[in-house]
Parts: sequence; structure tokens; C-alpha cells
Amino acid sequence: MKSIPRSRCARGVAAVLLSTALLGGAAAGASAAVTPKPATTPSASPAGQITVKADKSEVKAGGEVTFIGRTKGLKVGSKLVLQHNNKGKWTTLQSSTTVKNGSSYALKGKLNTKGKEELRVMGDDNTISPTVVVNVT
Repeated sequence: MKSIPRSRCARGVAAVLLSTALLGGAAAGASAAVTPKPATTPSASPAGQITVKADKSEVKAGGEVTFIGRTKGLKVGSKLVLQHNNKGKWTTLQSSTTVKNGSSYALKGKLNTKGKEELRVMGDDNTISPTVVVNVT
């Protein structure tokens, strides 16, 4: 009886294991491709963008802060409102403006609540800016 050198035997075992793993992976991939996906509704994410920057990082209670920024994807004349985070819920403040030529805006807001105010700007198409924090003393 002939003996097979160990290196050839090890290569043969490795080839069998690798083939099995590849076939198993291909079968899993094929079954995943056949499995139907649940129906999803299109997301209502707006296509626009809004940037925001506050002219002051700290203001006394009742003081006014001007928020400036630019928009992208919003039409000139689109309405923008200032919102603040009140106990985890975003509420609209009585401060609004419109997008000007050149896609810029300036929005003045009066801040009365002491503490760190988390603010953002929202467009009439529900486009939302990143938040900005102003400390009200």
C-alpha cells in the first residue's frame, strides 16, 4: 500500500473544507436573494439642507439672538421657523423668516427660558438644520 505524503493530504482536506464553506455561503446567499423583502413605504426625508449659526453663545433671559445661515434645495421665499427643545419635544417659537435671494436667511429669536437652549431652524418642507446651543442666564 502506498502512503500519501502529509502535505498533499492536508491540502486535500483544506480543499474539501474550503469548497464546503464556499458552497454553503453560496447557498445562503442564494436563499437570501430568493427571500422576499417586506413592503416598505418611501421615507419622507426632504431633499433640502439648512445651516445655522448663532451670533451669541450666551445671552441674558429676554435677550435676542440672531441666527444666520444658508439653505440648499429650498426655494427663495420658503418660510423658516425657529424651534427649541422643550423637555424632549421640539416646539416652534414665535420667530420666522423667509429664504432670501442667494439662499441665505437671518432669523431673530427672543430667549426667555434660563439654561442651555437647544435650537434649530425648520423649513416649510420639514427640512431641519443641525442644532445650536445658546446659554441663557
